[in-house]
Amino acid sequence: MIGRCESPEVKVLVIEDDRMLRESLCEALQLEGFVVDGVENGEAGLRYLRERGRPCVILLDLMMPVMDGWTFRREALKDPSLAEIPVVVMTATRPEREPLAPVQAILAKPLQMEVVVDELQKHCPLRVA
Repeated sequence: MIGRCESPEVKVLVIEDDRMLRESLCEALQLEGFVVDGVENGEAGLRYLRERGRPCVILLDLMMPVMDGWTFRREALKDPSLAEIPVVVMTATRPEREPLAPVQAILAKPLQMEVVVDELQKHCPLRVA
């Protein structure tokens, strides 16, 4: 299920199975000026990317049912149209970077929004009006 957080122009895709956290992240990122969509697992994330287009960055949880974050990343890397999308991982564990599934950053949960925003802005600069 795709949770639309803002307008049709997607900038950030949040892939997080915890509905409350996903909705909170979408709302907080909107308040920071991002345009955001959210989905509940890696499989839904791949479907979203193939049907709805490319965000400038993906904020990805690792521990999810149906398809976890590392599996999502490995699958996305197989598709040249998805492979170059920057991915920022968020997790409550302390994973090592998986060598076959590179990511731009790994952020620890509980998330500090200041750190999340700083990392996302590297890939999705907010426009200054």
